[in-house]
Amino acid sequence: MSQSLLQKSGVLWNVSRTPQSEATNLFPVATKYYTHFVTHSGKAHSFAGNEWSGVVELRQPLTNARANRELRALLAQSFDLDSDDIRILHWARLH
Repeated sequence: MSQSLLQKSGVLWNVSRTPQSEATNLFPVATKYYTHFVTHSGKAHSFAGNEWSGVVELRQPLTNARANRELRALLAQSFDLDSDDIRILHWARLH
C-alpha cells in the first residue's frame, strides 16, 4: 500500500489504530444473573409450562439480603404479574 492510502482518514487500518480520546463519561457495566423460576399465574404461558430460565441484566449487583425480592419484582414486571406469582428456584451471578 502506498503511504498516502494509509494516511487517509477513511481507511479502516488507519482509523482502527488511531488512539481514542479519553472517556469523559463512564457507565457501569450490567451485572448478569442466571435465573430459574416458576410463575404461578395463567397469564404467562410457554410450551414447557410455567417454568422459565434465562439471563437477567441488572445495573447494580444484588446482595443476598434483597436478591430474591428484587429478582421477583423485576421478573413480575416483565411478565405483567404480581411478585407473589413468581417463585425463584435458583439464581447465580454470571462472570
